[in-house]
Amino acid sequence: MHSAGGTPAVEAVGLVKRYGGTAAVDGLDLTVRTGTVTAVLGPNGAGKTTTIECCEGYRVPDAGRLRVLGLDPATQAATLRPRIGVMLQEGGIYPGIRALEMLRHVAGLHAHPLDVPELAERLGLDSCGRTPYRRLSGGQRQRLALALAVVGRPELVFLDEPTAGLDPQARHATWDLIRELRADGVTTVLTTHFMDEAEELADEVAIVDAGRVIAHGSPAELSRGGSADVLRFSGRPGLDLASLRAALPAGSQAEEPSPGNYRITGDVGPRLLATVTAWCAQHGVLADRISTRRHTLEDVFLELTGKELRS
Repeated sequence: MHSAGGTPAVEAVGLVKRYGGTAAVDGLDLTVRTGTVTAVLGPNGAGKTTTIECCEGYRVPDAGRLRVLGLDPATQAATLRPRIGVMLQEGGIYPGIRALEMLRHVAGLHAHPLDVPELAERLGLDSCGRTPYRRLSGGQRQRLALALAVVGRPELVFLDEPTAGLDPQARHATWDLIRELRADGVTTVLTTHFMDEAEELADEVAIVDAGRVIAHGSPAELSRGGSADVLRFSGRPGLDLASLRAALPAGSQAEEPSPGNYRITGDVGPRLLATVTAWCAQHGVLADRISTRRHTLEDVFLELTGKELRS
């Protein structure tokens, strides 16, 4: 783990949280650099939610060291909570209160809140502002929870599945808001079930499984660290693989897993594609069904956990 100067926004070392005889968090290490977006990914039951709740001060760890904005959430919650924003999935809101009334109330608790009408408009809450909370749709509740988390201009915000149940327009509005928070120096820790969301937004990704962080780095670093990208093409069987391998960039491999079907692994990009097509032209090979597949964050997740993200 690395930190870009100064105190990390979140620093967990050997974090443990047990429920009965089961360790939901089991020696977890995590560092979140100030001013970044960090996505925490993991299959259900991996311990990510419990970890976030410990960071927020809602649960007390059984062992390990945890500091959030340099403070202990368990013993310094009163000092910490005004400096963080928390996105709650359910509960904590009076069913009869109107959406904008709740947002104004929370904004009034802070010295320099965001502009409430502007925030409500950009998150699509202006049209339902007078609707009681109990009558809001799932997507509207989700957007209100996000607005409540960020309206106080927190230094650090925890977003739990911020775009779950949102339509594409609301989802992209949420992405834009998270990018603006980062531009303003706000640190964001988010959990998500959407790999494209993590790849699009996150500076760093932490993959959690069985109560521990099993991989940590930028989406590009993690993608490079697993299986290679793949280029496939079809041609006549029995091509001279030794000649093809010699023409490929360093670190690439070529094989013929079945007659006439060729698989090339390595850094799949314009250079590799141009090399393969040039080699085929020089050897009178009409390459057919050329396809490329970049190694994605989802591939890394499946390789490390053996599970679908929604399992």
